[in-house]
Amino acid sequence: MTLFNQINSLLVGLFLLVVTSLMYFQFTETKTFMDSQISSDLNNTTNALTLMLKPHLETGDIASAETVINVIFEGGFYKKVSLTWLENGKNQVWENPVQADSVPEWFTNLNLFDVQSTESTINNGWIQLATLKLEANPAIGYSQLWKVMTDTLITLGVLFILSVILLRLRLTRILAPLHRVADQAKLIAKREFQPDLAIPETIELKEVVLAINSMSRQLQTVFSQLDKEVVSLKNEKLTDKVSQLPNRLYLNGQLGSWMKDPGYGGVLIARLDWLQEIDDQFGYQVRDSTIQILAKEMQASLPSIAPCVIARISSREFVFLVTKASPEQLKVYLQNVIRIINQAMVSANYNEEDQFAIGVAVRAQGMTASQLLGNADNALQSALAEKEVCQWFDNNEQQDTQIEQWRELLQEAIVKRNFLLQWHPALSFADGTVMQREIYSGLQIEENVVRAAQFMPYIEQLELGSEFDQSLLKVIAEHSTILSKQEKVAINITQDSILDLHFHDWLGLFMSRQKNPQRYHFEIQESTVLTYPKQSQKFTNIVKQQGGKVGIDHYGREIGSVAYLQTIKPDYVKLDQSLSCNLKNEMEVDELTERLALSRAVINTARGLDIEVIITAVEDQEQLDMLKSLHANGYQGFITPPTYIS
Repeated sequence: MTLFNQINSLLVGLFLLVVTSLMYFQFTETKTFMDSQISSDLNNTTNALTLMLKPHLETGDIASAETVINVIFEGGFYKKVSLTWLENGKNQVWENPVQADSVPEWFTNLNLFDVQSTESTINNGWIQLATLKLEANPAIGYSQLWKVMTDTLITLGVLFILSVILLRLRLTRILAPLHRVADQAKLIAKREFQPDLAIPETIELKEVVLAINSMSRQLQTVFSQLDKEVVSLKNEKLTDKVSQLPNRLYLNGQLGSWMKDPGYGGVLIARLDWLQEIDDQFGYQVRDSTIQILAKEMQASLPSIAPCVIARISSREFVFLVTKASPEQLKVYLQNVIRIINQAMVSANYNEEDQFAIGVAVRAQGMTASQLLGNADNALQSALAEKEVCQWFDNNEQQDTQIEQWRELLQEAIVKRNFLLQWHPALSFADGTVMQREIYSGLQIEENVVRAAQFMPYIEQLELGSEFDQSLLKVIAEHSTILSKQEKVAINITQDSILDLHFHDWLGLFMSRQKNPQRYHFEIQESTVLTYPKQSQKFTNIVKQQGGKVGIDHYGREIGSVAYLQTIKPDYVKLDQSLSCNLKNEMEVDELTERLALSRAVINTARGLDIEVIITAVEDQEQLDMLKSLHANGYQGFITPPTYIS
């Protein structure tokens, strides 16, 4: 029972007790008064009637005596009058029924009034003439008692209703700050921080509101400090001090993580020898200033052409990791890089030619991160040797032809739902139970099984993400094994689906038709959340309204704040592979220590908001033992490999 109802019930109970007491005392007092009145009236009437009858009895005038008695009796105040003549023993009786107007019969049947009667002897000197008996009629008592009690009850009833209304209004106003405190506490539990509550006038509630405001500010400060710690660590460990661009450590992590996921794009390595010439001629301060101007222009212009990571890996080398671009888009990107470098040379008053070179390599199927970087470096060395501005590493792939072929094959496979599904468990650090199973999809194309790493880049290039996700979800919803297991399944949602409002509507309808919607977990890329926050928020709201859950994939990959966690409010996050500290990767001790510190910071930030954290890319027991100290909720990787769903 709520506090409001408890107080309300207590006060109403007390009021009813008072009303009942008043009714009881009013009842007893009225009854006693009426008893006294009836008794007094009976005695007075008996005395008066005796005096009035005496002359008629002395003369034996029976008719006159009866007339006198009838006059008295017709008033209805007496139930029974009896006159007995002592001379001849004649007995005359007059009776009235007990009948009170406007009084219910059940009330008169309560027999609240005792029988009151008097008896007197009429004498003439020493001679006894007759005996007179009068019995009072209690009807008048019942009438008066009923009237008094009904009037009292109506009055008290009206007062009771008015009191209850005023009580509820007053209690609502008094307890309003307490309701706001409860709402604020619920929001704080969800790590949603609102402005301070207004201070109420009630002293007791004032202390509570001040305490909740203080707690809210402190928790918000803690989260802000955690977020600042993450940003500070990223800037300190992963950023070049001069250009404020990502450094080699960050680039290696991003490249390794990107290459493990399906994708398309490429790498550009630019070597700017003219920066060394400026350093030699004008000093490092002018060189650093030029680098800062160049870096700002790159960051302002290049991401709008294609998603990319721009890193400075040495004093005169820059690397451009373009994470989503076709070869044609890479050409446009390359042209803009050359333009920006030329403009920087002009701004620095450097006019000599052939003082920079760029090597370009396109990502290909089955290529590793080191191979892609090696190809780009080979192209750079070729450009330097041939004194050309840029060189491409030739993969001998006919991209245009492939894309058109893939379009037909993918559209047919999506329509026919030729999916081959695997699921990959995420296990709890606490007890090893399955937290969820992430769905991996392959496609059956022309009697060949094509893995996601092969076809997903073309799904993205051809903007077939929404169609693909719809078809995949339908297969998952109807799959007999998945239905029988009733386990939580995680589905990676493409960026196309996040941006497609029609897909949002379809997903809401799809989820509403599921018997167990809470087992569906939808994962959004962190880059998508940062680039399209409004669309990501809308998608999240739709999923949660229907009972599903939302996770953030590649959490911690991007440099910058993770404040989006407070707006998106995901149920869980999956740590990016670059932060999983895989010991199989060639890594210096200092680099491993730095990655662990950064991983711990981003994990603590999410855990501080009551968001579950799952570490990905866990390969073996040695790595798992090391990661336990980070206090994440779960882990996922080839330590427990994915299996086909029969």
